[in-house]
Amino acid sequence: MPLTRLFPNLGFSDYQVTSPPSADYNCIAWAALEDDRWWWPDPNRIFYWPEDAPREETLDGFVKTFELYGYESCTSTEIEVGFEKVAIFVDADGEPTHMARQMQSGGWTSKLGTLEDIEHSLRGLEGDRYGIVAAILRRPIRSL
Repeated sequence: MPLTRLFPNLGFSDYQVTSPPSADYNCIAWAALEDDRWWWPDPNRIFYWPEDAPREETLDGFVKTFELYGYESCTSTEIEVGFEKVAIFVDADGEPTHMARQMQSGGWTSKLGTLEDIEHSLRGLEGDRYGIVAAILRRPIRSL
């Protein structure tokens, strides 16, 4: 099935598939720079979630979780020299549905559930499936 059927706004921008489908990780893990486990704050602890993070499916809980990794809230979706950014999407009820990570080019990358990773415009994933971007977080890029 074409991704534009799932995410109609992708059809209005350039996007590129960058990996094959995988059930090994999800968008939250991908935003956290991981690709070997599924992240979700489920109450039964089936999936990975950072130990000190609130295990709640709320925007505030996701923001607090990423604050543990050095992120802070910001308002700009534009690339900022010296910072890396993530975006949190929420549905009509305000519950998190998806996360994307900004690339050094200024574009965004996402893992689409068990589907592929893609490079895309941030608003390209807004719509019925993932809702809207509700929060942008940034942290200084860590030097190696």
